[in-house]
Amino acid sequence: MATLRLNKPYDVLCQFSEAGARRTLAECVRIADVYPAGRLDRDSEGLLLLTDDGALQHRISHPSHKLSKIYWVQVEGDISAEAIQHLRRGVQLKDGMTRPATVKKMNEPDQLWQRDPPIRVRAAIPTSWIQLQISEGRNRQVRRMTAAVGFPTLRLIRYAIGSITLDGLQPGEFDSLDETELWSLFPEAKKKTGRTPRRSSEQHRKRFK
Repeated sequence: MATLRLNKPYDVLCQFSEAGARRTLAECVRIADVYPAGRLDRDSEGLLLLTDDGALQHRISHPSHKLSKIYWVQVEGDISAEAIQHLRRGVQLKDGMTRPATVKKMNEPDQLWQRDPPIRVRAAIPTSWIQLQISEGRNRQVRRMTAAVGFPTLRLIRYAIGSITLDGLQPGEFDSLDETELWSLFPEAKKKTGRTPRRSSEQHRKRFK
């Protein structure tokens, strides 16, 4: 079984099939028969898990398993304490109320890379960063949540899926996960099955060009 973590760059579609002039995951990962477990929009960046195991792909991506995800979000404006509290309580969207979220204001991440192209900047309007943790997977949910409280998203980076983060990966880089790391996503399943993790699989790394 092959399971990878990838730092998906901005402007890359979350698919391997050709998409005209659009860039796809095939430019980053050249390992056969792995597929995304969940999605990131073209204009979002950060952690994406890929696997050749269909059951694992479903378990990671399906919202019924409530796997938490952490996002770093740069928003337009100096986000207020009231807006953060609103996000924490839940936001009414067109497709219903969101679940309560874990949200805090943060400084710009130390390990942040430059985006190409950079976000739009307005001289008279500041920007700010929040860390937002949710366990839902609605379409463009984070962007809709911040817009609903009056602070549109300018840049969106998924930092973590469960206990797995993108630490150590630059945009376009990937490496492989061993079974110990995979079990960390589903500790209750491990407890029920009593399975013993196998040794780490061979590591892969590639820089996106």
